[in-house]
Amino acid sequence: MAKIKKGDQVVVISGRDKGKTGRVLEVLTETDRVVVEGVQRVTKHVKAGQTARGTRTGGIETIEAPIHVSNVMLVDPETKKGTRVGYRVEQVERDGKTKTVRVRVAKRSGKDI
Repeated sequence: MAKIKKGDQVVVISGRDKGKTGRVLEVLTETDRVVVEGVQRVTKHVKAGQTARGTRTGGIETIEAPIHVSNVMLVDPETKKGTRVGYRVEQVERDGKTKTVRVRVAKRSGKDI
C-alpha cells in the first residue's frame, strides 16, 4: 500500500518550492516521483503545429514537473501540517465474511486519512 496516493494533499519539505502545498495529480511508482498541483512548475517549449481547424498551436507552456516522493509529506487532516503515515489493521465483516483491511493513519494526530 502506497503512503502517498493520487488526490492526497501534500506539503513540500525540501527543494526550491519548500513549504508549498498542493494536491497530488499523478504518482509515478516506477521512478518514485509524484506530480503536485502548483509545485515544481517548469517552462516547456512546444513545437508549433496546426489543428484540423487551422488554429496555431505551440509556444511556451508552464507545466508541473515530477518531484521525488521523499520531498513531500502528507498533510494531517486535523492540524494541517506535515505528518508521517502509519497503518492500522482492522477486521471488517461483510456478508458473514471477515476481511483484513489496512487503513492509513496520520502519525501526528492519529486520525484516519
